[in-house]
Amino acid sequence: MSFRRLETVDLIGKTAIVRVDFNVPRNADGDITDDTRIQSALPTIKHLQAKGAKTVLLSHFGRPKGQHNPAMSLQFIVPALEAALGKKVTFIEKPSPTLIAELDQDAIVLVENTRFTTMETEGHPDMAKFLASLGDVFIMDAFSASHRKHASSAVIGEYLPSYAGLAMERELDHLAAALDHPKTPVMALVGGAKVSSKIDLLENLVSRLDTLVIGGGMANTFLYAQGYDVGASLCEKDLRDKALDILKAAENANCRIVLPIDVVVATEFKANAESRVCALDAVKSNEMILDAGPETVSVILDVMDASKTLIWNGPLGAFEMTPFDTSTVECAKYAAKLCRKDAITAVAGGGDTVAALALADVLDDFTFISTAGGAFLEWMEGKPLPGVDILKA
Repeated sequence: MSFRRLETVDLIGKTAIVRVDFNVPRNADGDITDDTRIQSALPTIKHLQAKGAKTVLLSHFGRPKGQHNPAMSLQFIVPALEAALGKKVTFIEKPSPTLIAELDQDAIVLVENTRFTTMETEGHPDMAKFLASLGDVFIMDAFSASHRKHASSAVIGEYLPSYAGLAMERELDHLAAALDHPKTPVMALVGGAKVSSKIDLLENLVSRLDTLVIGGGMANTFLYAQGYDVGASLCEKDLRDKALDILKAAENANCRIVLPIDVVVATEFKANAESRVCALDAVKSNEMILDAGPETVSVILDVMDASKTLIWNGPLGAFEMTPFDTSTVECAKYAAKLCRKDAITAVAGGGDTVAALALADVLDDFTFISTAGGAFLEWMEGKPLPGVDILKA
């Protein structure tokens, strides 16, 4: 995809409105527990400063539902951002074009939570026009907010020249390399609890991949559709026909589907529960499938060896509990090894996926890991992203 990039903009004497994502996690004491999203915004802010632009930052935090909620004010970001930049950051609760214009040209401004009005999530043009009036160019640097047509992340782009920030560029470039013009063969590993939450994803992927590995609880629905008794396992039996449709679509598209050929079962859903490995036709009525078995892992590793691109979304089992994290960790470590050898390009995303890869201690080894959550999933589903569409050249 061709999109307008920040490096092409003349910024001297201009004010840049930048959509960032400062929706960071905090503990009970209000301390930031993970500043990844702050760190990811720094390259763009520093670039703007170096090129002579005044910088106005927009972000949401939490879900205040359109009401002013002091507990969700973005003011807590200021000390962390100042420490990261080594520069003063001006916090403005109610911005105006006059107020912004009066600030020094090297000013860095953080505006109050954009979700303190319902006009933000409604994508109201009046709010978008007002935000646009604060500056000269719009920089979209929050891929995680790109799937919503909100005033500050998409609609504003209808009123200002719009460019991708450096973090956004990196995300879009890696995603394009994984699915739009990947090195082939291409495989995806899709796991998670339910088929119902990923129907669109699976239907899109089977037409674009060489191999699709399906794991986690959602694999049980496919096994059930093929006639296997999955015992007391999580299974969406009402989606049997949909699962068969997806399998047929994959066959028609010449996409190989890999499902478990052996499984790890237990009668209790808890950590370190007594478990056993068994064949698909040996699951007892009181047993739950909680992980893929070693023979399945071996097949998946063979697929990785034969692939040049891997897209990963979702765990292969109940990874939050030992020993049912085994298949996810083993596959993650093997993919990381292939990445270190430059044998595969591996892109991963989604909340549970990031947590699972962190458990396997491979976050630094994958080619790219997206923390965008919903936006990453909708990109994989082939859906339009409003915050990306405004950047297209």
